[in-house]
Amino acid sequence: MSEQEQAGIRLEFARLKQEHADFDAAIDAMIATGCDALQIQRMKKKKLAIKDRLRDLEDKVIPDIIA
Repeated sequence: MSEQEQAGIRLEFARLKQEHADFDAAIDAMIATGCDALQIQRMKKKKLAIKDRLRDLEDKVIPDIIA
């Protein structure tokens, strides 16, 4: 993988990490204000999808080590 590809992945990783944190804060605020449970569940599902994408990107950058 080229340096440019790795830099792009790292940039996307940082963006998604921030988006994940934003979703976390939004969910906490929704819970505190007593928002609709269905909306909270949808936000949690989106947050989980972002977490899965973060894991995929991390796997691309960090090579598997066979022991």
